Amino acid sequence: MSSKLRWVWVLGVIVLVAMVVVACAPAAAPTAEEPITLDLHFGTDPPTLDPALGSDTTSIWADEQLYLALTDLDDVTVEAIPELATWEVSADGLVYTFSMRDDAKWVHYDIRIDTVEEVGPVTAHDVVYGTKRTLDPRTGSPYAYVLYLIEGGEDLNTADPDELSEEELQALIDGVGIKALDDYTVEVTLTQSAAFFPAVASMWVMRPMPQATIEEFGEDWVMPGNLVSNGPYVLTEWSHGAMLRFKKNPYYYDADQVQIEAINGPVIMETSTAFALYEAGELDIMADPGWGVPLPDMDRVRADPALSKELSIEPRLCTYYYGFVTTKPPFDNVLVRKAFAAAIDSQALIDNVLKGGQLPAHTFACPGIWGAPVDDMTIAPYLLDIAEGKAKAQEFLAEAGYPNCEGFPEVILMHNISEGHALIAQAIQEMWRENLGCTVKIETMEWSAYLNMLLPDSPDEDKPQIYRLGWCADYPDEANWVGDVFNSKSTQNYAKFFNDEFDAAVEEALGEQDLEKRAALYNRAEHLLIDENMAIAPIYYYTRVNMFKPYLTEHPVNPAGGTVHMDKWVLDWEAKKAALGLE
Repeated sequence: MSSKLRWVWVLGVIVLVAMVVVACAPAAAPTAEEPITLDLHFGTDPPTLDPALGSDTTSIWADEQLYLALTDLDDVTVEAIPELATWEVSADGLVYTFSMRDDAKWVHYDIRIDTVEEVGPVTAHDVVYGTKRTLDPRTGSPYAYVLYLIEGGEDLNTADPDELSEEELQALIDGVGIKALDDYTVEVTLTQSAAFFPAVASMWVMRPMPQATIEEFGEDWVMPGNLVSNGPYVLTEWSHGAMLRFKKNPYYYDADQVQIEAINGPVIMETSTAFALYEAGELDIMADPGWGVPLPDMDRVRADPALSKELSIEPRLCTYYYGFVTTKPPFDNVLVRKAFAAAIDSQALIDNVLKGGQLPAHTFACPGIWGAPVDDMTIAPYLLDIAEGKAKAQEFLAEAGYPNCEGFPEVILMHNISEGHALIAQAIQEMWRENLGCTVKIETMEWSAYLNMLLPDSPDEDKPQIYRLGWCADYPDEANWVGDVFNSKSTQNYAKFFNDEFDAAVEEALGEQDLEKRAALYNRAEHLLIDENMAIAPIYYYTRVNMFKPYLTEHPVNPAGGTVHMDKWVLDWEAKKAALGLE
């Protein structure tokens, strides 16, 4: 080889090595121009980002970042406060008039050029359209029943569009008691007085929705590149089952107060995997919309000098429960349901598995909910005392015809895919074996499919006998618990608990103005649901167990369900880069 060729060859090798080194090198440190970015994770893919269709905490968390409501819930008091509107109510409590701000904008994120563009103002007409769309039976909203308070809402939502002419269906739509008095004034007429209605107006199902976009793209309107939204953030990526990304909306009326400019959220179902990323500095938070500390790591976190300072345990208005499909044998027998509920040692579960300061439950509604009879120890007291519970459980099962679980058929406990839920299920499976002598099979299912399977109208043969769920407050009133979940009209009534006396009690309570009488009606409803019929087994009242990096200043987290205002949080960007060694 000539000297000249040798040098050409050497130079080529050097160039190739340099290219490989560059390709394998770590990403360059963020520059001053890069957005202030929060890294969190989703514990499951959101089933939907359509506010009319949301029913789970993951979807609702995303809705809170993307869409504004007429009202909001205060992060400390959980009282209704203005968001898009202030309001007045008529003397009889039946007519609410919402006066909207005129500086809220619809925006569209153009995925091709990474640009947020203004579309137009958010008006009263958008609120009317969104509310009626939720109630329209063709939409299939699982949460539409919370809007039955609105005049004509139930008539529309329970109508069968296949049996009505187009004119008849339109008449029902026109008959819903919500209208735009002008571009920025909404009038809502209720069927009966309900002092908590301003809190209902904070819910995703009553938010303004972009009619033109929905009509253009159909169910794909919520995908990046199509989505038109109005909240503090816009959606820039949704790779199903893998990643969601959000960026600050520059046209949000309070954009100057939004410090976090981008949110990255990989979908990680395994909490242990997510926590490993947190400890490695790749996630800033272990909290909603994912899961907090992995249950096996709680003792280590509490004992670790650094991690213990990052641990946050706060109240949360939620109840964890196992539901029974009451139409499916052998759990169509109330004695069987009572036996399985009584055999759960909630305190042992908290002490040995959860370790997050939770409280054993014996009612559906938790402490902090107006009208929740948590202090009434005549409601299934054996749920709080395992010695009494075990004795009662054996009596119930024997009376049902299965002494020591002899002759009991194989039954299934199902939960959505989650390491935490799996550990809880395994602990309770062992309690049933030890305290009843019954063997229960555990199965799992992906979250979206799980929710669809549980719907009251889904075939019983596809369902387990026992399912796991939690309920978190949409607003802090018993109407949102016994009233919204287990009445016969509710699509959340997965237990298929149909009881005329229960329905009558919650219906009467809704319109009762005397607070003492109203509380007594809710007390009776809880007795019917838990003590007398045991449609569900309440297990524990939640706490919010979270981890936050020291450079993240959390805004007070609303103790209600998915109401997390990420636009109010603050991240010390320089401290984060320093912690990652990127400066």
